[in-house]
Amino acid sequence: MGKSFVIGITSIILLISLLLSGLIVATVITNNSSQIETEEDYMQMIDEIIDKTSTYIQIIEQKGIYNNINQERKIDRIILYISPMISQNIDVSQLKIQLNNEETIRFLKYSGNVKNLETYSIFNHPIWDSIEDNSFGFISIIDLDESLLNGNILNDYSDHVYVVFKLPDDMTIAKNEQLIVTLFPSTGITRTIILQAPFSTKSIVDL
Repeated sequence: MGKSFVIGITSIILLISLLLSGLIVATVITNNSSQIETEEDYMQMIDEIIDKTSTYIQIIEQKGIYNNINQERKIDRIILYISPMISQNIDVSQLKIQLNNEETIRFLKYSGNVKNLETYSIFNHPIWDSIEDNSFGFISIIDLDESLLNGNILNDYSDHVYVVFKLPDDMTIAKNEQLIVTLFPSTGITRTIILQAPFSTKSIVDL
């Protein structure tokens, strides 16, 4: 997952270790009543730090589909296969997606549309009819407790979903063109990938 991710996780562990060390020192030098209060303060602080720094959505794969747009073959639909790195509550209703083609920057918001894959193929799923150019939705692959379907929550590392979105007309990508995509969760670590449209005779391609 890259050197930066390893460094980030290491920093988090060191920070939490320092906080725990501070907790031990503080509780040694305080009396019983203030000890309980100090422990609660430190534990609350640690919980907040973990929440803000460890929310991590891993992007497992990314695909697009070519269509003929104004007599030119371009990718106009994208799917990102994602999963939480660890088991924790991630409120996807607060997720934002930034698109950047180095000429235009756009943000997509959650449309509120989430469906099971069922027997449909990804790019022919009925959910696409509800997705507009400025929004995205989810196709659920694995969601054992249906927390995504019922509460817009990814809460287990076993959850696997597709983020699906259409590209605005001025941001569709032709062969060899690139698009920078960044996921902004409400808390935690952003995730950026660079999608490049490959030369291919196939309609559905890996990016």
